[in-house]
Amino acid sequence: MKMEITQQKENPLQKRVEVYFTLDHNGESTPGRNAVAEAVAKEMKSKRDCVVVDNIESVYGKGMSKGYAKVYENKEAALEFDREYLLKRNGIEADKPEPAEDAPAEE
Repeated sequence: MKMEITQQKENPLQKRVEVYFTLDHNGESTPGRNAVAEAVAKEMKSKRDCVVVDNIESVYGKGMSKGYAKVYENKEAALEFDREYLLKRNGIEADKPEPAEDAPAEE
């Protein structure tokens, strides 16, 4: 799979860079969201959990796909600004606070 970033737009209000890309995967199936997110993170020099892949669409009749992803400054910005279902699809979840240990109930 070869990836090429076709357009890149800075969005400072939402602390992200919006990226449009094309994937060349001739002879292979359309790559999964996780593989694409890792490729985008590598290309943009970011961490995997800061990348949210919005969509990937295959071009009919060619071994090519086009897509859109958002690269956030940090994980907290992604959790703040992006929709919950997209975060879940991309495997990005908020750190769960450790449950407080309650005193055992006495009878």
